[in-house]
Amino acid sequence: MENTYEDVFTHVLPALESKKSEFEVYQYATVTESDIWKYCVSKKWRKKDIATLPLYQIVNDVLSISPAEYMTFEQIDQFKTANWFSEINQEELHLLLNPKNVDA
Repeated sequence: MENTYEDVFTHVLPALESKKSEFEVYQYATVTESDIWKYCVSKKWRKKDIATLPLYQIVNDVLSISPAEYMTFEQIDQFKTANWFSEINQEELHLLLNPKNVDA
């Protein structure tokens, strides 16, 4: 029987909780177990099949995350997903991207 992400998450939840507590010590109180899990899936195990990873390696990967490593990932992820122009309408965006068309 193959493990799913949910099964593995449940097995390593104590390690995730421990890492969350460590982050709280460093004043990163908003980081959740799910955030840490998302980081591992997206970054640490991006090209790996989690079903084939031994449990000790998964726990080691979780416990070895540094706050700086995690925060760098989050910042880059925010830059990738940010919608810089969400507050302006289409006309304003057109004027911004085509400044020659603006009457002086």
